[in-house]
Amino acid sequence: MGDTRLYLRGAMSGWAAVDEYAMRWDCDAYVVTAELQGAQDFKIADADWTNLSTFGASRGSEPEGSSIPTARADEGGSDNLRFRFDGWSTLRLQFGDGRSVLTVAQATPRVEPPSDSRAQSLRHDSRDVTYKAPFGPVTAGGEVAFALDAPDADRATLVIDRRRLEGNQEILAYDELERVPLVRDADGRWSGRYVFAAPGVYGYWFDVEIGGRRFVYQNNSAPMYWTRERGGNGLGVASDAPLDSGAVRRFRLTVTSRDYVVPEWAQQAVWYYLFPERFRNGDASNDPRPGPNTFQNGSVETHADWNARPFRPGSGDGSDNSGSNDFFGGDLAGIIEKLDHIAALGATALYMTPIFTAASNHKYDTADYRNVDPAFGANADFERLTREAARRGIRVVVDASFNHSGRDSLYFDRFAKHPGIGALEGGEVRADSPYADWYRLDPARADPDDRYSGWTGARDLPELNEESLSFRSFAYGAPDSVTRLWLDRGAAGWRMDVAPWVSDDFWREWRRAVKVHNPDAVTIAETWFDASKYFLGDTFDATMNYIFRDTALNIASGSNVAAAYRNIELMRELYPPQAWRASMNLLSTHDTARSLWLLGDRGDDPAARAQARRRYRLAVLMQVAWPGAPTIFYGDEVGVTGGEDPDNRRTFPWADAGGDPDMTMYAEMRRLMALRRQHPILALGVLGAPLHTDTHVVVAPRTLEDEVALVAVNNAESERTVEIDLPPALRGRAYVDALTGERIIAGPTMRLTLPPLFGAVLVSDSS
Repeated sequence: MGDTRLYLRGAMSGWAAVDEYAMRWDCDAYVVTAELQGAQDFKIADADWTNLSTFGASRGSEPEGSSIPTARADEGGSDNLRFRFDGWSTLRLQFGDGRSVLTVAQATPRVEPPSDSRAQSLRHDSRDVTYKAPFGPVTAGGEVAFALDAPDADRATLVIDRRRLEGNQEILAYDELERVPLVRDADGRWSGRYVFAAPGVYGYWFDVEIGGRRFVYQNNSAPMYWTRERGGNGLGVASDAPLDSGAVRRFRLTVTSRDYVVPEWAQQAVWYYLFPERFRNGDASNDPRPGPNTFQNGSVETHADWNARPFRPGSGDGSDNSGSNDFFGGDLAGIIEKLDHIAALGATALYMTPIFTAASNHKYDTADYRNVDPAFGANADFERLTREAARRGIRVVVDASFNHSGRDSLYFDRFAKHPGIGALEGGEVRADSPYADWYRLDPARADPDDRYSGWTGARDLPELNEESLSFRSFAYGAPDSVTRLWLDRGAAGWRMDVAPWVSDDFWREWRRAVKVHNPDAVTIAETWFDASKYFLGDTFDATMNYIFRDTALNIASGSNVAAAYRNIELMRELYPPQAWRASMNLLSTHDTARSLWLLGDRGDDPAARAQARRRYRLAVLMQVAWPGAPTIFYGDEVGVTGGEDPDNRRTFPWADAGGDPDMTMYAEMRRLMALRRQHPILALGVLGAPLHTDTHVVVAPRTLEDEVALVAVNNAESERTVEIDLPPALRGRAYVDALTGERIIAGPTMRLTLPPLFGAVLVSDSS
């Protein structure tokens, strides 16, 4: 024990093995101290995710305070660990008596002050236009003015770097572009300007000399959700100059192309998000049937009871050892049948996980990109869905992975089941296959399943070779390419799975193909970390906003509001407004435990269920009142809960199928979503700097032309009253609370009383 290097791997590191989160062996335990904030999902693992060295939550065991039972991945430890942190913490994985336990304790912050007290007078705030102007992203060719307060400095230099971020944050580096000497004024403020010629994500910092010694003024060390790079921008910190400039934390700045246009409809969308197999069975005749080779080289499993729980291999529920092979019968006919339910919520866009032919219930293991899976219906059913949705003012967006296919596919054909010759036909590498260069194959390996790389080690998902010209033509280049085909069939755009694993140049060519074919089609990336690199105008219009998700759920769960809100402030500064407005404000997803589960509803405690619904309503208010497109995961609106995959993929509890939907909750969701339609400022208004933040409350302004709104939430379990100093543009106005109808006249200050676990949406009233 202790010979293997383990890492804290999760939301804090982008799930990568990062040196900052490397654990050291200390007598009888692995230990790491880190700055962490809010509820975090993670595991402890080596660099290769080896089963023997991967530790997750022990199935069937509950945490006891700060002690969390763990287990190896091959011994029931496949679930994520989860803990709510509040700053610097020491994590200790200890072994004994045949078990392992993770303990978490508060730690002393590891902050090294500069060696010369005069350096502490350095100051720069990237969100204050007196230090950096203009605020936020700029377009290529734009000039930015920078300033640094350094009254005791002998010299100050602005260092401009360009960031390289590749893969799932595995490569993070900066290349120096220029050093700009700053000029001092009589008050000790140093100033300079720089023109950013090309789109990109840039970093900057200050190199300062005081009394013959070098110091840096750099970004702060605040952790950002899912993002490996430290620092939330805003006010920075002074430090002694490191030996390696790579250790400097850069302030970040986004530079977009001048022609970056995002479809207007996407900037005002309300999304309904579906896992088709679990939504509604509208046609029992196409339900999967068990039998030989119905799931890869095995059999599917089916549920006779629509309201049963999804099978989980190894849980003792009577299922087999395969994952994602159990079916309830959901299909496109069922979605069409329930479009009125979706429209009544206020949804204007429908996003479905993949519908293409595939072996699994999730369909990310694509077998045929050109056809609807027979269990979901036919291609004509998809076209009918888009027509019926359009009649209700709803656009339909499809999902695909161009990073991997299924091994049980036309293109790979691991089990020799499909027409033609696959690249690994029956386990043999076939150079004569038309798909031979779509994959990177090694015929020298004895085991056929070792002859290719599966995405994140999943053998079901052989990685595609995106450098293949033949594959690129198939995916987006040819007149009848997959991308164009589904747009022609009625899709309003694409959500692209695991976007960071695909090269940037692939996405650039793909976006051009999409926009040439239909300029109004939306392109959405699945990214969990800071998505700035995809918002330059050359790849994507929007992202699935997991940073928003974690912020809203952490605030709703009772975490420190001011600390969590730093993530919103970073997006306000880095994300182009048109991309931020179009990004999907998620809460629940098919990849994470459901929101109600995370907020305390495990299904067996009525009081916990009621409290979780109150907290969820607060998170929904944030979806509606803050920038981004509110996104409802099917069933959330009627109280569906569920833990990690596959439990999060439960069926929708339709009353006519024996379910018990919470229609009171549905009515409240309709009321909140209607605010977007009634008040366009909530979709299109610019978000300003918060007027107030504390442990429980945040109040922020939105502006749209002459209209103003104040949006606020309170995560305390009691009423909170705050006194807000209003800037001149917000004074002397009448405001109406869109939630209660209360009318308020604002002077230089406003006294705002917020209900427990909820908030307010005050919209200026010109009547």
